[in-house]
Amino acid sequence: MDDATIIDFTGRDTVADPLTDLLRKGARELLQAAVEAERDAYLAEFAERRTSDGRAAVVGNGYHPERAVQTGIGPVTVKVPKVRAKDGRPVTFRSALVPPYVRKAKSIEAALPWLYLKGISTGEMDAALKVLLGPDATGFSAKTISRLKARWGQEYDDWRRADLSRDEWVYVWADGIYSGLRGADDRLCVLVVIGVNARGEKHFLAIEDGVRESTQSWREVLLGLKGRGLSAPKLATGDGAMGFWAALEEVFPTTRQQRCWMHKTGNVLNYLPKRTQPKARKMLHDIWQAETREDAHKAFDLFIETFEAKHPKATECLIKDRDELLTFYDFPAQHWQSIRTSNPIESAFATIRHRTKRTKGCLSRDGMLHMMFKLGQCAEKSWRKLRGFAHLADVIEGVDFINGIKPSNQDQAAA
Repeated sequence: MDDATIIDFTGRDTVADPLTDLLRKGARELLQAAVEAERDAYLAEFAERRTSDGRAAVVGNGYHPERAVQTGIGPVTVKVPKVRAKDGRPVTFRSALVPPYVRKAKSIEAALPWLYLKGISTGEMDAALKVLLGPDATGFSAKTISRLKARWGQEYDDWRRADLSRDEWVYVWADGIYSGLRGADDRLCVLVVIGVNARGEKHFLAIEDGVRESTQSWREVLLGLKGRGLSAPKLATGDGAMGFWAALEEVFPTTRQQRCWMHKTGNVLNYLPKRTQPKARKMLHDIWQAETREDAHKAFDLFIETFEAKHPKATECLIKDRDELLTFYDFPAQHWQSIRTSNPIESAFATIRHRTKRTKGCLSRDGMLHMMFKLGQCAEKSWRKLRGFAHLADVIEGVDFINGIKPSNQDQAAA
């Protein structure tokens, strides 16, 4: 009778996954068959080349040493065939599927910057990929990420030179986004412009390093966009505290102005005591949620009468942008939700702030800017078209909307 109480735990740290093993085996067979088919097609190109004794001059010559290619299901091994010429004229076979020195699939190459941008640091990348691809995953060093980040700078420069004249940009949103940099005397201020084209598609138009949202910085941004082919948008939305508006009047004087209600609400409430803020917030909502401009003015006047005596700074903050806060009534009602605030920028940069906070200690100003650009591209892919984008054609044609409604006489005139 065996009385041993020792339990063998050898191999208990290895997770058996028959399905992954089966997929990897099938992938290996398919890949091997594919590269051999490439070789056969290559040999067929030399079918008419013959030696002096009439035999094929270009033939197979075994295989290169087996090597692993990292894929989404882990490492897949392959042996790339070799060929040789027997007539003295050398030939070389190169597999398009597995070129020389390739050690990982392009999908994995694409996953590396995605993981980095989503919060996996350079030092953590190797461990993260081994969890995703298996313990045999190799070749994902910090230098790999650094090389990929270097590409972002070139992609960013190319993007900044892209032609904008192919689209008509109807609305733009502008804002300054601040991000701290460890070791820097001041925070990085990124000047951001998002535009919506005639098809209702939203795109980043500018992500530029600025100097505290100054007029000169915004002038440079807008002149750059104009030089790339941007014509005057119909409406621009942004915070009232920026130098953007002075620059806009110089570069695009015909563009209408809409102050952001989200920023304005926060600015006004900052001048009020906390006990008063809930009531004031409700009254501010009554202004921009009014069905008509006339009703909005009534709600506006009521707010002024209610708070002017005790809190004049709050009412002054609201009054100074009165007309610009109500510009949206001259545009389609379907667009009001989007054009009343610069929320498209705020929501896009919410996740960007999270990622840049994690890496601010190991990024230069250019590195931070390039990361924001790549994160912006990621965010852009999930954006939906502007609600009611079919009405953009009317905005482009200069239709005068009254309280968000297109007058019937303009419909008849168009007919």
